[in-house]
Amino acid sequence: MLFRSRTQHRPARGTVRDVIPLSEAQSFVLERCPARPPIELPFEEAAGMVLAADVVATELVPPFDNTAVDGYAVIAADVASAHEQPVDLQVVAEVAAGAATDRVLARGEAIRIMTGAPIPAGADAVVMVEDSEMVNEHTVRLSSRVQPGDAVRPAGDDVKPGEVVLATGTLITPPVLGVLAMVNALTVSVYPRIRAAVLSTGDELVDDGRPLAPGEIRESNRRMLAVALRDAGCEVTDLGTVRDDEDALESVLRSAAETYDVVVSSGGVSMGDYDVVKAVLGRIADMRWMQVAIKPAKPFAFGLLNGTPVFGLPGNPVSSFVSFEMFARPALRQMMGFDRLARPSVVGVADIALERRPDGKTHLMRVQAEFADDGRCHVVPVRAQGSHQLAATSSASAIAVVPDGEGVPAGGEVAVLLLLS
Repeated sequence: MLFRSRTQHRPARGTVRDVIPLSEAQSFVLERCPARPPIELPFEEAAGMVLAADVVATELVPPFDNTAVDGYAVIAADVASAHEQPVDLQVVAEVAAGAATDRVLARGEAIRIMTGAPIPAGADAVVMVEDSEMVNEHTVRLSSRVQPGDAVRPAGDDVKPGEVVLATGTLITPPVLGVLAMVNALTVSVYPRIRAAVLSTGDELVDDGRPLAPGEIRESNRRMLAVALRDAGCEVTDLGTVRDDEDALESVLRSAAETYDVVVSSGGVSMGDYDVVKAVLGRIADMRWMQVAIKPAKPFAFGLLNGTPVFGLPGNPVSSFVSFEMFARPALRQMMGFDRLARPSVVGVADIALERRPDGKTHLMRVQAEFADDGRCHVVPVRAQGSHQLAATSSASAIAVVPDGEGVPAGGEVAVLLLLS
């Protein structure tokens, strides 16, 4: 679910403005994250990518009439009364898959045939092996009537030359990759995976497993975001934790912007913070520091550093996760050619009241979602909704979009974004 807005805003470099709607922040980001130029790849290397051009068939699929079952190729007229009185036919040949016969079937004859094998000339139907009985080495007794075309898969029954078998925008899933092989599309035009760099900043962050000193916390956002980026389809490079040193951070950010397609960081985007992230990006990049009318994840920064998108996510771990879902993930998917940018959305039923107070914000509540026997999606809030309470959020399978007001009563309907899809 993306919240589209008609607002067109072009702030000055590095400016901050009043609280803005979620839709405006999303639109601002998406406008600056167009799809990357397509590349050509061997089809076997393109799994998980999106087609940037139609795939047009050049061959018949299947390339010849073939049998859908094991059995006997026959002339249908020979077995027209077999359901009343079994018919004996002379077995004159056998055809396995991958083979063929030049024997032309005549009246009173049958040819033993295996699934996928070409239909012999003269035959117009196949009787399943289950409806047969060998009388002797050269005679089969058939007890089923068939019509012309029964159990026959005609040439081109699946695909004909000139057909668009896979349209631009198709995600290359395992079945789609199978189709590419089937139609001999050895190379394909696809949108490349985004090469994403992720980093964290702060002298207080510890990521080497040692005991914590007073004031220190364990780094978690960078690891969480790296997994989220991979889940979105990106190739991820973890740049580690950068200490609170402006020169060091500037060097890392400039190098990352030259090397990768996007840069993702967390922390240092709140209105009251003085942080090296804000100081450095405000000086070297064309950034917009936003306050978005959502809870959690109100602070958010986005801009371009020498043309490379930079996402500045909040430091609180739940806010960082929600901000990624609302802003970064849709933009990354757009850059990789996906048609569906947001998570799948459904109308859910609140089994427990989703309580809140009016505050001018849309609340993005983490919930456990499950489809029940009534066919509807039922949601229950996770046990804690604080922006720092990542342990509770880890059990969520969806985000409930609760508009400003008094919340959603038990039994009420609410828009739900499904995370596990």
